[in-house]
Amino acid sequence: MSKRIIVVTPHPDDETLGCGGTLLKYKEQNNQLFWLIVTNMNEKFPKHSKDKRQKEINNVAKQYQFDEVFSLNYPAAQLDEIPLGELVESLSKVFYQVKPQIIFTVYPGDIHSDHKVVFNATVACTKWFRYPFVEKVYLYETLSETDFSIDPDVNGFKPNVYINISKYLDKKIEIMKIYDSEINDFPFPRSEKAIRSLAYLRGAASGFEAAEAFMLLKERIE
Repeated sequence: MSKRIIVVTPHPDDETLGCGGTLLKYKEQNNQLFWLIVTNMNEKFPKHSKDKRQKEINNVAKQYQFDEVFSLNYPAAQLDEIPLGELVESLSKVFYQVKPQIIFTVYPGDIHSDHKVVFNATVACTKWFRYPFVEKVYLYETLSETDFSIDPDVNGFKPNVYINISKYLDKKIEIMKIYDSEINDFPFPRSEKAIRSLAYLRGAASGFEAAEAFMLLKERIE
C-alpha cells in the first residue's frame, strides 16, 4: 500500500546526504514523497547565489520526483533566534496538509544548531492525539554534522534500522553533485568517497553492499 512520506531538512542537501537512496527506493515503490525545506540563504547572500540554489533545489526535486516541495524560507544558521512555537506552527501546517505516515528528520545531536531546532520542531508535530496519521518517525545522519559533534553529553547516532540502497547509491551521488558548492574532494566530509564509504560501512553492519542507517524514534502499529 502506498505511503505518504515526508523528509524534513534544515537545509537543501540534507535530504540527499541523510536518506537519498531511501527516497529513491520509496519512490520506485510508488509511494508519495514530500520535501519540507526549513531554511533558505539569508540576506547576506547575493541574488545570483540564491537563484543558483533555487535552480539546484528544482533539479534535485525532479530527480527524486517529489510530489510536492514546501519551503519555509527561514534564514539559515539563525533558527535558534526564531521562537520554537512559530516553527512548530509552520511545520504543523505542512503536516496537516500532507498527512505524512512516515517522517524522516535530523538527529538532535548534530553539531549544527539548525539541526537541533528542526528536530525539536518536528517531534512536536508527532503527538498521536494531534497528528494521528503519523506512523513512523526516523532520524537520519548527515555527514559533517552528525559525525562532527563533540558534545560529551551526546550519546551519538546509534542506528537500529538499515535500508539497502545498493541499487541507488550511484544515483544518490549523482544527485548530490547537483549541489556543486557543497561537495568537494576527499577528505572533505561531503565528498563522493566519504558518501560511498559511509554507505559501505552501514552496509557492512547490516549485510548489504550499501545501506543508509536510521534511528527509529517512534512507531505506531494498528
